[in-house]
Amino acid sequence: MSTVALKNIKKVYDKNVVAVHDFNLEIADKEFIVLVGPSGCGKSTTLRMIAGLEEITSGELYIGDTLMNSVAPKDRDIAMVFQNYALYPHMTVYENMSFSLRLRKAKKKEIDQKVHEAAEILDITDLLQRKPKALSGGQRQRVAIGRAIVREPQVFLMDEPLSNLDAKLRNQMRAELLKLRQRIDTTFVYVTHDQTEAMTLGDRIVIMKDGFIQQIGTPQQVFNHPANTFVAGFIGSPQMNFFTAKLEKGDRYVLRLGAAVIGLSDHISNRLAQKGIPGCDITLGLRPEHIMLSAPGKPDSVPAKVDVSEMMGSEVHMHVTAEGTDCVIRIPTASLPDDHKLGFAIGDMVNFTFGGEVAHLFDIESGENLLN
Repeated sequence: MSTVALKNIKKVYDKNVVAVHDFNLEIADKEFIVLVGPSGCGKSTTLRMIAGLEEITSGELYIGDTLMNSVAPKDRDIAMVFQNYALYPHMTVYENMSFSLRLRKAKKKEIDQKVHEAAEILDITDLLQRKPKALSGGQRQRVAIGRAIVREPQVFLMDEPLSNLDAKLRNQMRAELLKLRQRIDTTFVYVTHDQTEAMTLGDRIVIMKDGFIQQIGTPQQVFNHPANTFVAGFIGSPQMNFFTAKLEKGDRYVLRLGAAVIGLSDHISNRLAQKGIPGCDITLGLRPEHIMLSAPGKPDSVPAKVDVSEMMGSEVHMHVTAEGTDCVIRIPTASLPDDHKLGFAIGDMVNFTFGGEVAHLFDIESGENLLN
């Protein structure tokens, strides 16, 4: 069983710099877990503690049923893929991939079989006699992953493995990793700062900030039900828009954004009533794809001034100012009014609205989701 358990893990560097605070996570056998967050949030430090490359200050790390705190990295039965590939430049692809097996003094036939199996999975069989300098970035990363595969580890650890690739190659390698994951049944722990990678690859996502876990959940859970404004703003592209609004309680709850009044859905109203939330000022979160253009003068219509209009082909990303706040609206090109088929001019006045079922409501002081 290649389960991984981190219990109350803490990492403190010299001068009492705390990099990771009270980290708790149970990773199931064959689960793909993604640690995501901005630079300096502690995700790579956490991965390095699992690998044994960083000492754990306090807490317990288990791989399977074995306590790993004092076990040397080479004895943890893990394989790590780094951001910079870490290939030996003087060795061929075959020699790089077989290196760990040769160190173990595995039989030549076994080495040859495992290297060719991994090369076939990654479609690099024709590269086996090349040196790393003759490979592209994507090919080098495939070799680094192949070197990990041949070890048949309990756990794969990947530290931002795609960040050195260009956008097209990143998309391609994401798809390759998804296919790879189907072919090798093992546990993955993957670190990235790219929320798109996190959303597309992870069974569950661990979102971190300043060494603390902010939320753990499936991609859909963290997208649809963010725990706080940090998670809401981090997950989603373009990021969620935030406004200061009023929550008003009557027969049902309504939102007041400037002069506009929007009734909340029955589900949200009932949840607020169950929690006894009073009328109050809140932070309103709206995803760009959930905002719709509307006619002026309607009671649920919010006026806005266009700052920038970006034509993306299938949709327009419109940056506007509404109620003193910068806001992004995503509009499918097919939904544009006839007189704006080419987009909008800077300074144009528009109006928008949104449905009461897509509003995210956060405490204005703590930033916590009022519905959680």
